[in-house]
Amino acid sequence: MPNHEPLRLAEGEYRFACLVWDHEPLPSGQLVTLAADALGWKKSTTYTVLKKLCERGVLQNADGQVTSLIKNEDVQQAESAAVVDKTFGGSLPRFVAAFLNTQPISDAEAAEIRALLDAAHREEG
Repeated sequence: MPNHEPLRLAEGEYRFACLVWDHEPLPSGQLVTLAADALGWKKSTTYTVLKKLCERGVLQNADGQVTSLIKNEDVQQAESAAVVDKTFGGSLPRFVAAFLNTQPISDAEAAEIRALLDAAHREEG
């Protein structure tokens, strides 16, 4: 199994990064305001987490402008793969079965999933 650790974010880090993804590029001062409103964070907390995510190569703070270096989709893929690896031994069918046993899906969602599976199957073949 590949190691997805560099893209794994703690819950608070992910919520913070979402603020950047949703508003980038944005001035760091605006990010402080957004983090205070959305997360209840103080200015010092915002800058501490921003610095940490910059050091990890997730975000960038250049001349007071904050942008992402990694896409939200890349983090979601790494997080999803880690859940499947850890909880279901890497078995996607076991993950889907567990999900479907607790969460009904609509016909439209089922059709969308079928289309995704068909597309993935064509790419492999």
